[in-house]
Amino acid sequence: MTHSSWSLGAAMAVLEPLRAEPGPVLMALQAIQREFGFVPDEAVALIATTFNVSRADVHGVLTFYHDLRTTPALENEIKICVAEACQAVGSRVLEKALKATYKEEVCDAFCFGNCALGPAVMVNGKLIGRATLAKVAEEIK
Repeated sequence: MTHSSWSLGAAMAVLEPLRAEPGPVLMALQAIQREFGFVPDEAVALIATTFNVSRADVHGVLTFYHDLRTTPALENEIKICVAEACQAVGSRVLEKALKATYKEEVCDAFCFGNCALGPAVMVNGKLIGRATLAKVAEEIK
């Protein structure tokens, strides 16, 4: 997916349709991320000014939701469930193997709601049940 380069004009075009929405901060952050691939620092102040809220309020929402990011996404995003059900079927062992292979592209997550098919891994937004290193590699390919 390609994203636009950051510009004030492009950001305002994204935010303008949200002006009439009640409580638009989360929607604004999501819209900015969809457009630019992440939420640049400049967007926090812009959203605060546009919707008449404090920068602290915007920052609080930005840091609360783990799917919002302040840096461009990695080439591949790999999330492995480390909740109890997935741990019981080997997610910690798989996590070590994934981190050895993919390093900074792997992060922990807590429950994708796929407990019966653990260990569960999400690769670039696609859920993989009964995940193995080979299944993850195939998805990345």
